[in-house]
Parts: sequence; C-alpha cells; structure tokens
Amino acid sequence: MEEPQLNWYAIKVFYNKVFEMETALGVQGHPTFLATDKKQLKGEEHVRARKRIATLKLDGIEDRRYIEEGPVIYQRIPMISSLLFVQATEDDIKVIDNDLREEKYHVKGYIYKKRNEKDGRYFCAVIPNKEMEAFRLVTRNGSEGLEFFSDKDIDCFRCGDKVRVTEGPFKGAEGYIKRIRRDRRLIVGIEGIVAIATTRIEPQFLEVIPQ
Repeated sequence: MEEPQLNWYAIKVFYNKVFEMETALGVQGHPTFLATDKKQLKGEEHVRARKRIATLKLDGIEDRRYIEEGPVIYQRIPMISSLLFVQATEDDIKVIDNDLREEKYHVKGYIYKKRNEKDGRYFCAVIPNKEMEAFRLVTRNGSEGLEFFSDKDIDCFRCGDKVRVTEGPFKGAEGYIKRIRRDRRLIVGIEGIVAIATTRIEPQFLEVIPQ
C-alpha cells in the first residue's frame, strides 16, 4: 500500500504568531518551514533569553524563537512575519484547515486556497515542489539583499526569460528575469502567495530555460 503523498501548503498567520503556529504543528508531527534570519544575542538580551529557555525547558516547552549553539544563542527573525509553510497529506491539511477555522491552535490564520473552476469550490492550494525548493534555496542564507513582494505586486513588473542559476549562492534556483526600478533581477515566486527579487546576478551565471 502506497504512503499518502506529502505536499507543501502555505499558511497566513495573524498577529505575528508564526512561532506559536510552528510549535503547534510541530507537536502534531507536521514538518514546517519558516524563512528566518538569525541574530546573535549578547549582553542583557543573551541573559534574558537564557533564563527564558531554561524556564520553558522545565515545563517541557521549546521556544522556537531561539537557537542554542553551545554557549551562543541566536534569535530567529522571520523574513515574512505572517507566512509559514507546512508539509502534510491531503487528508491532514483538511484537518489543519478545520482546526484553524475553529481556532484550536489558539492562533488565528488561514491556509491559502485556490478555486475549482468546475464547481466554484475552494481547496487548499498545493505548492509545486520546484517552487518550494527555489524559495527555500534563495532564503537559506538570510534576507540580506532580497526584496519580497506579494504575488499581486509582482504582476506589475515586466516578464522576462525563465532562467536557472548555474553558479553562486543561488545555484540551482529557477525563476524569471524582470526589470525592477531599472535593474535586472531574478524573481523566484510561489504562485498566488509571494515572490522574491534576489540581488543582481551576473549574466554568465544564468542559463535560459526553453519554454
């Protein structure tokens, strides 16, 4: 018997509660992805974080805002404060969707959906693996030099060639070359949700993908 297929879905989380949502889904065993920067804490910030982490550990709670690497503590800072991705089966995402509507996570939010053109009903939108992989690849080194747009915002920029990056930190990412404020940028997007403009990439590091 085949294992149910896991797909990626996007959740809009309200009131900057992405870490609470990440924790709630993690407790249920659902893999998540949150694009974050990290900031090393020093001085009083480090002391306060150390105390908070220790206190929560006594109650068996993990505070996902922090990363401990030996004596060093980093604070995770969301690149997009309201956007969290979850990996789940089709059946599980329906349960998560229902739990969100009934506010069982004690966090408000909704799963991005698409409309079925045949019957007009809405369903949880599956994110293609290639789009998710490109998003994770581009954000893995932090947000420095990146610019984020809503999916609607990016429509106003001129479309260009679809390309693949062959060298550099974004190697393997696929997207479109578009001109933004007179500068040619690589756009990596998740349809209907978000798009990212990278820093300028040298033309010799771009390979045009036939369409």
